[in-house]
Amino acid sequence: MRVRLLINAGRLAEANTLFEQAVSHGPTGADRWGRSYLLVYRATLAWRLRRIPLALELAAEGWTEMDSERPSGELASRALGQLGWLLEGIGHRRAALDITRLALHVARESGDKSALAQCLQRLGGTLNFRAIDGSPVNAHEIFGEARQHLSEGLTVVGPEDPSYWALRGAYSRSLAGTGDLELAARHATEVLAYGQEATDLWSVAVGNWVLGCVHSGLGEFVQARTMASRAVAAADKINDNSLLLRFSLDLADICAAMDDEVGEAAALRCSLTASRIATETLQEGLGQALEQRRLAVQAQKLAMAAQEAAARDPLTGLANRLGLERSAQQLLEGTASKGKVPWLVLVDVDWFKDVNDDAGHAAGDAALREIARLLRRECRSDDLVARWAGDEFVVLLGDAGPSADVGPAVAERIRAAVDQHDWRIVLGTARRPTVSIGVAGGPAKLDQLFAAADIALYRAKRQGRNRVEVHETMARLGELSES
Repeated sequence: MRVRLLINAGRLAEANTLFEQAVSHGPTGADRWGRSYLLVYRATLAWRLRRIPLALELAAEGWTEMDSERPSGELASRALGQLGWLLEGIGHRRAALDITRLALHVARESGDKSALAQCLQRLGGTLNFRAIDGSPVNAHEIFGEARQHLSEGLTVVGPEDPSYWALRGAYSRSLAGTGDLELAARHATEVLAYGQEATDLWSVAVGNWVLGCVHSGLGEFVQARTMASRAVAAADKINDNSLLLRFSLDLADICAAMDDEVGEAAALRCSLTASRIATETLQEGLGQALEQRRLAVQAQKLAMAAQEAAARDPLTGLANRLGLERSAQQLLEGTASKGKVPWLVLVDVDWFKDVNDDAGHAAGDAALREIARLLRRECRSDDLVARWAGDEFVVLLGDAGPSADVGPAVAERIRAAVDQHDWRIVLGTARRPTVSIGVAGGPAKLDQLFAAADIALYRAKRQGRNRVEVHETMARLGELSES
């Protein structure tokens, strides 16, 4: 609160120092909406101090905090209202109005009068600017809605509330917008007097601005120019770019009506400066958004790489058990949707312990890598090849094609490739490995296919190894489903 008061008094250097001390301590406390409010409030202070990157970063963090649960309570309404005000200043106007209306709804539910007054002031002030910037055809209606909200706010709180004078200042502008110039001037004069007494340059700026609008509406352009010039000077001192842009444009219009080309040019230069600041802010926001998107994509790639690494066997480069289980369901469902029958080929290396004992574990690892290479060579690119565990491998054939014996045929190709392979480079004179293979096919789940293939593999081992055995029950089920 003290930082805001220093900014509104035009004491920007002191405000910056105090703000630096405040943001050096991150927001604390377990209440999510309290944290959101503090983050967005700090974002608005950073915005007023022209610390644009920090303002956008704090606003993004505070806004993200709000997305996790339904807003309720006083702090939620204040956080949303503050965010709406900031987004309006940044130029994200559609979101700003929606969020400001939501803030008012939450404030009404909370029953907190001060929060309600603040949200009414923010919505009324936002609507005032929309009426000014929009089509003249709709201006009176929008000013009328703003006037209703602001009038309600003035019945909720008195001069002791922080929102009171902001309410009266915005209310005076809506009165001028609806043509009630005398009442608008009375309220604006009191806002100006309060601002001068309290050294609140925001109230000084708004009071002068509304009085300038009133005098302009009455055709009293000399007085209007004086008041509008004072409004521009006060807005410039407190770094309120939104007010500065609006006031300088109004001053330019007043000067143009007086044929004061020098004054008009000076006002337009001021508005161009404010417009440039707004444009630079948007560019800064786009730059930050691009950088955040780049970091998000990078994080997504790292996460995908980590997932892929977790599902891949580091020794052979094949899918591991996790990779097989992740991908099998999709392959089996895709096969069933095509009216095809899947086959599972379970490969176990014969006498692998002897290979390790004779040639060493390094050579054993090299042999497993070589078997993995042979498996990939004998299978199609869309077949799922995995190292199940130790010296055991699994091949899942999805689209088996028209042949009912494609599983046994692939299994026999694998067996022959391993048996006929020249192992001398890898193992020297050590015992060369062969493989025993169990095959199962049919419209079944992965665990059923694996269990059936395991039975067939056990039979192949029992009957002398280096051979292929087919689980007949599953094979017959496959034939029946194809016929």
